[in-house]
Amino acid sequence: MGFEQATIKVEKEKEFGELRASLDRIFRPEQVEKFLKRVQSDGIRIRDWDKLVSLRLFERVDEGLKSGAGAKALYEALTVSDQAQMRELYLSKLEEVNPQLRTKYKRVYQYY
Repeated sequence: MGFEQATIKVEKEKEFGELRASLDRIFRPEQVEKFLKRVQSDGIRIRDWDKLVSLRLFERVDEGLKSGAGAKALYEALTVSDQAQMRELYLSKLEEVNPQLRTKYKRVYQYY
């Protein structure tokens, strides 16, 4: 039996939706390598969500966030449970990245 995410209602749907749409754009196959390159060049671990948000890395990769509120503002506007769901969504998207790209950027994906 595989992992099944619990269904928890999102309270701040607008902010959550904007941030989710940004992640969807960033993790498109034609865009994700740009994101991984940026993470690698900044020397950040890919799973360090808080650091990625605070350094405005998502805005530097996603044009949609540059003109909007920004990932940090959207994330901080979310409730604690919405923030947890967003981090979980982000981590699940990391695991969906093409295995060849994950191998190419293995230093970014390392835990240590």
